[in-house]
Amino acid sequence: MRLPLLAACMSLSLALTGCASIRVTEAHFLKPDAPGAIQPERYAADGITELSVVRPDGAVLNGVLLGQPGARTTILYYGGNMFHLDQHAQALLPVLAACGTNVAVFDYRGYGRSSGKPTVAHMQDDALAMFDAVDARFPGRVIVHGQSLGSFMAAHVAASRPVLATVLETTATSAAELVEAQVPWYAAPFLTIEMDPALRQVDNRAAAARFQAATLVIAAGRDKMTPPKLGKKVFEAIARPDKQLLMLEDAGHNDALRAPGAQGAYCRFLQAV
Repeated sequence: MRLPLLAACMSLSLALTGCASIRVTEAHFLKPDAPGAIQPERYAADGITELSVVRPDGAVLNGVLLGQPGARTTILYYGGNMFHLDQHAQALLPVLAACGTNVAVFDYRGYGRSSGKPTVAHMQDDALAMFDAVDARFPGRVIVHGQSLGSFMAAHVAASRPVLATVLETTATSAAELVEAQVPWYAAPFLTIEMDPALRQVDNRAAAARFQAATLVIAAGRDKMTPPKLGKKVFEAIARPDKQLLMLEDAGHNDALRAPGAQGAYCRFLQAV
């Protein structure tokens, strides 16, 4: 997410004027690849099957499925902002697959292998289409896992589809509270934040209240992007007894699953569903 730059702009505006009104749009959260951008070498490995989902507007969502012999479940992973399959899969997939599951991951529209222009509404609909495609292969055995921006996609799916389980990693409550968390304390009394309507409707607490499956919320103590207090609020909104909170005090925003003890707890949760 481009929120550190937004926070810097807020501080500069406040310093220059003594007060500020900032309008936050989808462009502050979504940064698709430039048209014609050269992609890195295509990711390939043993056990990889390519996936493709065509959307009604003509956009094509491309991804991969890492299959494992005897896998009982399949993780559908929604990456954070700036996630690119060909750039990040080599490091990510072994971490997710270490629990013995299949793993499916797509590029968002406008990123990497996928075409189209991203908007919040499009990405939410695309997230459902990704789930439907993977669930058609593995009916009733798909676990959705979203990290950062992807946690909003995973929560939207979990509130709308019969997922087997949900994992929300370094998540937040809403776009509005995520922006507010970036505002320096001394600036807050003098700053007015106007949220784009498309962002105002994004609310992980509302989604979490509709979850119908076991959920693991992973929060990182050193996360400066999505502070752990926001993840804890999402956890509290889940109205189910089979929810778990994994608090990793020494982890940061993008390395939570690599923190000591994280993978063991993650695998135990997956294997229990």
